[in-house]
Amino acid sequence: MKVRFETFGCRLNRAEALAMQAGFESRGWETVDHARDADLIVVRGCSVTGRAQRDCEKFIDMLKRSFPMKRLVVTGCMKEKKNEFILKDVPKNEIPMATSRAYLKVQDGCSGGCTFCTVPRFRGRPVSEPFEEVVEKTRRFIDAGYREIVVTGCNLSLYDFQGRRFPDLVAAVADAAGENCRIRIGSLEPGETTIETLHAMAGHANVCRHLHLAVQSGSQKILKAMGRNYNVSDVEKIVAAANELMPGIAVGCDMIAGFPGETVPDHYASMSLARKAGFVKGHIFKYSERPGTPAAGFPGEISGDIRSKRAHEIAGVIDANRVNAAKKLVGQTVRIVVEDASSTGGWTDGHFWCSRDMKRQPENAIRIRRREFADMRVTGTSGHALVGVVSVGR
Repeated sequence: MKVRFETFGCRLNRAEALAMQAGFESRGWETVDHARDADLIVVRGCSVTGRAQRDCEKFIDMLKRSFPMKRLVVTGCMKEKKNEFILKDVPKNEIPMATSRAYLKVQDGCSGGCTFCTVPRFRGRPVSEPFEEVVEKTRRFIDAGYREIVVTGCNLSLYDFQGRRFPDLVAAVADAAGENCRIRIGSLEPGETTIETLHAMAGHANVCRHLHLAVQSGSQKILKAMGRNYNVSDVEKIVAAANELMPGIAVGCDMIAGFPGETVPDHYASMSLARKAGFVKGHIFKYSERPGTPAAGFPGEISGDIRSKRAHEIAGVIDANRVNAAKKLVGQTVRIVVEDASSTGGWTDGHFWCSRDMKRQPENAIRIRRREFADMRVTGTSGHALVGVVSVGR
């Protein structure tokens, strides 16, 4: 039997899709590259924004029209419950081998009351994976040859298994990984747990110096309207602590532009926070009304054109930060996990793409296999990407 996986959305969806793929393959299924060759098509959907949901729905409709006789399952954050029985007996603890980085799901669900969000409808209440099982899976990923493990979940800050919380898990996973594998932490909600997590990160050299915060806005008024349970000052304290504990850490953010009632000063506050915090990577979304959410009925609707303009302006601030941060890396040696062997390309621990400087080090000079570490001396930049020469590979 043959199966095709189509995945939309976040790292969590990616992690679940890869785990499901490994489970199917352990049962003897063959993964194929095109739906036309599959007996079963699994779509892991996303509905975080209206556009994401429409894209998924269009794709699903296309599959139904093109392949009316094939079995189709829709899961993730766009579930069709009537078909999920097909997936219930698929093993969930197999180790996927299809990627350069491993994705370690440790938590699902959210109890947040964000006024704009539909995710709890699909993901349910918070559930944490058993602590020791997560640590054991980390070891299995390492035994399978992975050099980077991305820790992911719906809301990592809510991880709590029998009193052991996310900072404890970060320390345990990093200890299990040792010096031959690095750990990358997924997106975190600003709060007390984040500060504790920073201390766990700082105490382990194999944890990537990369922090992504679900900030959403730089305006205190808008954060309150969104139902977020932190202040702008909390975000500023977290960023300051990150830089103090791990100098040079790369900090990214999520932000929403054009939330109902957002004024020009509110928008400027978001740009100001992005500039002041030095965010070097951003997932910037235009606000999208989700049916059934409180925010969908809020007054002060912002036009689509203004939402787009504001999102573009916030992204521009972050892109400028990223370009400047990349330039500061010239002359330094960075470590990547090779994802593209032909160009010796991969991500640094701060999540900058770095590949071989072909002028200084032609292709036949050195070859490092995919998934291996390579230490690169940065010789230049192209926008916010880095180029360099390989100094050490292992």
